[in-house]
Amino acid sequence: MDRKRELTSVDLAALCGEFGDYEGAKVDKVYLYDDGLVRFRMRDFDRGRVELLVDIGETKHLRVADPENVPDAPGRPPNFAMMLRNRLSGADLVGVEQYGFDRIVTLEFERGDEDTTVVAELFGDGNVAVLDESGEVVDCLDTVRLKSRTVAPGSPYEFPSSRFNPLESDYETFAAKMDDSDTDVVRTLATQLDFGGFWGEELCTRAGVAKTMDIAEAGDEEYEALFSVIGDLRDRLDSADLDPRVYYEGSEESGDGEDVGAGAADGEEADADRGLRVDATPIPMAEHEGLPSEPFETFTAALDDYFTNWEAEPDTGPEDGGGRNRPDFESEIEKQKRIIEQQRGAIEDFEAEAEAEREKAELLYAEYDLVDEVLSTVQQARENDVSWDAIEEKFEEGAERGIEAAEAVVGVDGSEGTVTVELDDHRIDVDASMGVEKNADQRYTEAKRIEEKKAGAQEAIENTREDLAEVKRRRDEWDAADGDDAEGGDGADGDDGDDEPEDVDWLSRASIPVRSSEQWYEEYRWFHTSDDFLVIGGRNADQNEALVKKYMDSGDKFFHAQAHGGPVTILKATGPSEPAKDVDFPESTLAEAAQFALSYSSVWKEGKYADDVYMVDPDQVSKTPESGEYLEKGGFAVRGDRTYFEDVAASVAVGIKCEPDTRVIGGPPAAIRPAVETSIELEPGRYAQNDMAKMCYREFKERFTDESFVRNVASPDLIQEFLPPGGSRMVDE
Repeated sequence: MDRKRELTSVDLAALCGEFGDYEGAKVDKVYLYDDGLVRFRMRDFDRGRVELLVDIGETKHLRVADPENVPDAPGRPPNFAMMLRNRLSGADLVGVEQYGFDRIVTLEFERGDEDTTVVAELFGDGNVAVLDESGEVVDCLDTVRLKSRTVAPGSPYEFPSSRFNPLESDYETFAAKMDDSDTDVVRTLATQLDFGGFWGEELCTRAGVAKTMDIAEAGDEEYEALFSVIGDLRDRLDSADLDPRVYYEGSEESGDGEDVGAGAADGEEADADRGLRVDATPIPMAEHEGLPSEPFETFTAALDDYFTNWEAEPDTGPEDGGGRNRPDFESEIEKQKRIIEQQRGAIEDFEAEAEAEREKAELLYAEYDLVDEVLSTVQQARENDVSWDAIEEKFEEGAERGIEAAEAVVGVDGSEGTVTVELDDHRIDVDASMGVEKNADQRYTEAKRIEEKKAGAQEAIENTREDLAEVKRRRDEWDAADGDDAEGGDGADGDDGDDEPEDVDWLSRASIPVRSSEQWYEEYRWFHTSDDFLVIGGRNADQNEALVKKYMDSGDKFFHAQAHGGPVTILKATGPSEPAKDVDFPESTLAEAAQFALSYSSVWKEGKYADDVYMVDPDQVSKTPESGEYLEKGGFAVRGDRTYFEDVAASVAVGIKCEPDTRVIGGPPAAIRPAVETSIELEPGRYAQNDMAKMCYREFKERFTDESFVRNVASPDLIQEFLPPGGSRMVDE
């Protein structure tokens, strides 16, 4: 049988009931792993250390794990993890709830200065969104822009359309949902009632109803039996009457149906006797009757055992590679194709909606005098304290007398302050507090907003096409595999990667060794000039303060964009542990430092392509303001003569280094291109920072044969660290 890869809606209902025991646990730290695992390390007064794991990778689930089952902390945390640490450090977990009957869980955290909600989406490709107190998305692992919903930083979080909850339904509603189907009973339970395939079969077995019975042949007897077992399930979940189990696919040596008991087995040898773990459930399953099982005190403990051993246990099927455990690539491919079709439909809808808004704006102008008369009538009446109901009656009377403007009014909404007019078979809501021009401008603005959503949907299609290509690649690799890793084993030519020849074609190489190192300056913006001088810049006001106070020495140079709102940029003459000295910097280095200071300033965010930058010596920079002046945090007073660099171009390149270490870097193109194997040049544009990071990541994956190498060293999070604030576009090369 197929192994469990993700939690069902019933699983989540049981799990969230258990999580109430962990309310009050305080967050210490949050980690994000490359495979989509988010780890919340917490401490509880009664239990001590608590490890809450949310996995949106290959196995979509969440659980409280034994500390021994938690992976080692990853390396330098990406931006998403740092954001979570800043918001959640010291916060209390106050609630864990399932959204309706969907595979969505909300984690509520409270802290004195701010409350945070973490939404874990355990369906589809999976996602984690972080919301502020108002429900606005602070950040998310994946941006979602579809016709039905949007999940993007800065936008209100939108849950998927509400699904039917069979655990809260009365019998009449349940029977009506069943009657609406045109398939058999088990598929109806799985799709119409949202139980999914496995629980659809389980409910039929418990109720004694034939799974393949056509719904047209089912009557009250079958419906009542099914509704009764659903009621029993609801009662067990509500009362936390669970009996969690981990099920095994028994080996020939293990007796079928044997309940081995917690702790009855003796280590790996006993696990081998029982066979492969195939499921973890909150209650014993009739569908698994005959399979060996192990009971657990809690469902989260059962899940911890199951998913901890997920990768450790073989899942390759028979040696010929064609056995029962082959992933269902075809279903996944069809799923991705369906998503693409939905996204195409969303784009078409956005185009139609934007065109409709523009058409409404044009109609307002075409019927300017008529609309103006309607608006003026309402505005004058409101100034005279006439009620909205009386205004509506006034228009109705005017329509009866044949007054054209009154005949155009088909609705008045006092709660919204709007009037609905019908123009050329189009009904348009107009704001009665504004004139015709502003109402028309609102329509044009809305059309532009919809066009931006269309661009997001186009980007989403590209991401889905990438996912589709990845599934096809894995399918082809699986089908071509001969059961060993001989080809991969020969990729390194017997060496450890330390003595690579200088002329290696890294883009074509099948396997690239990852060699990483961390430096003190990596928490800041940074790059090395083409003359190998270090340039560092602040990411925020705190870092601006730290750079000037801790790392700026005599002999260094201080750069800043002439425009307000930019990072402190320091061109280092020496390292932090070296004595200060004066250096005659090459002109190329000065020009690159100036371009760095400009590109990461507000100039880029404003969409400008060039501006001026100035340079001064460290002794000209002071935190002491002139009399009567005030310096905000991260700001400095600069006195004396300045050296100006005029019309500096806003331009950044990001690229991937392959030697001597492997990493993504970014900065002025003249400095980055010679240091990397391949690069992408950017200029101010319309794609948001996180979207551009994904576009660059996708482009790099196409350039390198070893796509896993790109995922390891140049993930979207890592690329985003080198992108300027605001929108960007790729420069055609």
